[in-house]
Amino acid sequence: MASSGMERTRRFLEQMGLPPGDLHDLPSSSQRFPDGGQWRVEIPSVEGPNALRAVFASADELGVPVHRVSQGSGVMLLTDDELDEMREVAATKGIEVSLFVGPRAGWDTGAMAYTTAGRIVAPKVRGADQLVQAIEDVRRACEHGIESVLVADEGLLEVLGEMKRAGELPERLILKGSVMLGSANPVSVRNLERLGLTTFNVPTDLSLAQLAAIRAATTMPLDIYIEVPDDIGGFIRHYEIAEIVRITAPVYLKFGLRNAPNIYPSGTHLEATAVALTRERLRRAKLGLDLLHRLDPETVMSPLPEPAAVRA
Repeated sequence: MASSGMERTRRFLEQMGLPPGDLHDLPSSSQRFPDGGQWRVEIPSVEGPNALRAVFASADELGVPVHRVSQGSGVMLLTDDELDEMREVAATKGIEVSLFVGPRAGWDTGAMAYTTAGRIVAPKVRGADQLVQAIEDVRRACEHGIESVLVADEGLLEVLGEMKRAGELPERLILKGSVMLGSANPVSVRNLERLGLTTFNVPTDLSLAQLAAIRAATTMPLDIYIEVPDDIGGFIRHYEIAEIVRITAPVYLKFGLRNAPNIYPSGTHLEATAVALTRERLRRAKLGLDLLHRLDPETVMSPLPEPAAVRA
């Protein structure tokens, strides 16, 4: 009887256009980036202009392709000059810079975000006034030519999606879902896409079968940590990298860093550490990509972007 009930539920999920369960047969994804690539590389926690320069220097030294960098401290903790500098440095390579929306509960005056059980609310937008502040953070980023922002709150995402459709924000603005959104099943991820999300960083501990089920429910690129910072798992999944590409394409392969301090919110007082961590992330990326090429030399990387001046 229980089995019959589960089958009814699985059939209902299929009628909704969802997978009936985790896809343990690990089907290959036929989806691709618009340029035909299966995978791109993202370097996270690039907290300012000097860390961004370190990305490019290490990438050139090690021969590591980089398509996107992301940052966690937030737009609000970068000066106008720093925002312009990050945009201009990135333009020399044509890569995407994704900056976190700054205001969040974890940096506010509430107590729940600092408790053991309540840390889940830390990246969320707390209250209507903070929602306004978060939107203003995004507006400021756009005014400085930043074309990608990291979002960790579903309500904020809905408003930003509506603002894009209304012309209040640039149509080209990328809304990147933070890993802290925490959506870990196909219908939750599909709902994020419906709200306007452009690309989504899945939780770090999902199995290949769970990732395959999410891929079956969404057309968004997935952002997947191959090496995970300690405070969100600390996993090193290098030997799964080829299967992750095959199953979840189009995918951004993210190389965080285990055994490293959390430097959010960052600043000049932590700059030397931020730069050193950035350089090691590029080294870890080389290790992961070298293994990818050994495991499956036929995978297709998206071409590296052209400098912005060339594209213009």
